[in-house]
Amino acid sequence: MQMTDIIAKKRDGEELSTEEIAFMIKGYTKGDIPDYQMSAMCMAIMLRGMSDRETLDMTMSMTNSGETLDLSPIKGVKADKHSTGGVGDKTSLILCPMVSACGMKVAKMSGRGLGHTGGTIDKLESFPGFTTDMTEEQFYKNVNDIGIAIMGQTADLVPADKKIYALRDVTGTVPSIPLIVSSIMSKKLASGSDVIVLDVKCGSGAFMKTQDDAEKLARGLTRIGRLAGRKCAAVITDMDQPLGHAVGNALEVKEAISVLRGEEKGDLLELCLTLGGLMLTEGGFADSIEKAREMMLETISNGKALNKLAEMVAAQHGDNSAVFETSLLPEAKYKIPVYSTEAGYVRGIQAEQVGLVSMHLGGGRATKDSEIDLAVGVVLNKKIGDHVYDGELLGTIHANDERKGREAVELLRKCYRFSSENHSRPKFIKDIVR
Repeated sequence: MQMTDIIAKKRDGEELSTEEIAFMIKGYTKGDIPDYQMSAMCMAIMLRGMSDRETLDMTMSMTNSGETLDLSPIKGVKADKHSTGGVGDKTSLILCPMVSACGMKVAKMSGRGLGHTGGTIDKLESFPGFTTDMTEEQFYKNVNDIGIAIMGQTADLVPADKKIYALRDVTGTVPSIPLIVSSIMSKKLASGSDVIVLDVKCGSGAFMKTQDDAEKLARGLTRIGRLAGRKCAAVITDMDQPLGHAVGNALEVKEAISVLRGEEKGDLLELCLTLGGLMLTEGGFADSIEKAREMMLETISNGKALNKLAEMVAAQHGDNSAVFETSLLPEAKYKIPVYSTEAGYVRGIQAEQVGLVSMHLGGGRATKDSEIDLAVGVVLNKKIGDHVYDGELLGTIHANDERKGREAVELLRKCYRFSSENHSRPKFIKDIVR
């Protein structure tokens, strides 16, 4: 079998066999197939596409390119959630404790942030001492004992994806739906959960800019998940403005805790209830979305969800007193108000640019080795549809560098677009794919 023949076959629009895909993934992971040949294959896949069978074969070959997590030591139904990335996305901090408090096991693998999108692990490290560095045995024990654990992806999990992802990034093949699906689902399948729920973002602050593209991705992800034998569903959500009000690691943790206390509602809570509803119904813990929502809201009103977060933080060596007293979380030295220089209704907020403001302050990574400042970020007072007076507070910059903080004031103002007429808020949950 020759890689040149496989490239030519896909170039000409033909389907690759299961054996050809396995040969390609194994050879590239081992280093027998060079980057330039895999680059040509990625471009051929982007231009010609892949059938469901090809995409499943590629996903499974990538899944099996390294170690996989065997979650059989964990009793009960295990759930995992994945987001395609956004600004201000702290849903895991709310969703996972709520679902766990309803009796479902949450065995989640998460990542760190890169660029303007934040990572769940970075947010959780706002709790002093918190770590995701644990053995598989400790991971299983935590999920069995308290119903929830979040760990980082191990180096040996899906090595094929690491190599192919890096190649796609420099060859203009990132937008290929089959390559995105195989990348996401190979990691989720290797993580071993029974139920996988996906939050597919669309809009200016998301990777998928249009709802049509987001729906194609959501359908591809759920089809491959189910063909692989997992219960799988997806929610398509708006990312034309940041999710919630806080952007920045410790600031987002505070907002998540506020939701778990029942102090804050809105789109952030609605998203968590929708994702959790799918988890609990797919996992057999509720016979309807409505019942699942009631169960999760009860965990907020009786304090069980907040206590579950505290249990997880303590089990992973963090100071969980910060769950109940958020002033113990990292706080920035400077809090600089940002006042509007215009009057009108907020017509749009450039979500990606808000993420870049937080990154400018030190709250994001330019490279994987960058150090981040957990305390800094932005809190927005005004969202799309809100009326603003000239001189009214738009938001607050949280900075540890005064110069960068002052620069961020004007940068945040530029993220807002105003109109003299009131525009209806965009539909937040755009579709559910099961």
